[in-house]
Amino acid sequence: MFNFSLTQILISVPITLIALTGHELAHAWVSTKLGDPTPRYQGRLTLNPLAHLDPIGTILMIFTGFGWAKPVSINPQYYKNKKTAMAITAIAGPIANFIMAFLGVLIGTILLIVGNAVGFSINAMYFIKDIFYLFAFRNLCLMVFNLIPIPPLDGSKVLGIFIPNRIYYTILQYEQYAIILIMVLSISGVLNTVIGGGVNAVFNLISNAVSAIVSPIV
Repeated sequence: MFNFSLTQILISVPITLIALTGHELAHAWVSTKLGDPTPRYQGRLTLNPLAHLDPIGTILMIFTGFGWAKPVSINPQYYKNKKTAMAITAIAGPIANFIMAFLGVLIGTILLIVGNAVGFSINAMYFIKDIFYLFAFRNLCLMVFNLIPIPPLDGSKVLGIFIPNRIYYTILQYEQYAIILIMVLSISGVLNTVIGGGVNAVFNLISNAVSAIVSPIV
């Protein structure tokens, strides 16, 4: 879509900030709604990216497409059903990224159609569309990446619903080692192959849905 250049980096920075902020804000909002005031006390119910960013995770996200933000602190003691509430809070982040990806494809497609209809430069309109599509791809990368069932990623919390507590809490004990593994896989490019198929599949699903929505209007 874009060559790896200064232009791509400049475009990727705000896109990454929005994707990561939306992801973490969703975690904070859902946890608060489930009775945990911890995210509110720690200032995580905000659209300010500085409240959510992890330096290493953000840099990796910009340059590799896979990364993380500063995890939202939660206190499961406030939940009525701890494992279920933790899973719901965890899945909120990927769902937020899916919604943002859908909106990115929808807006990019509509702008391209409208721009061509009113006679704007085709090259300019395709460039704008590509920015929104890159926004969608970046969100889907974050979504699929976080659904990997390895702690501390969101997928490990969702997995907790389906496995015994003994196994679940044993897995969580290795969280610090898993972070190192995730960093190595991100930098090495292994995740590009592993996650790429999932991202493309979801992107195609969204594109087909947007086409079905827009086609009757065109």
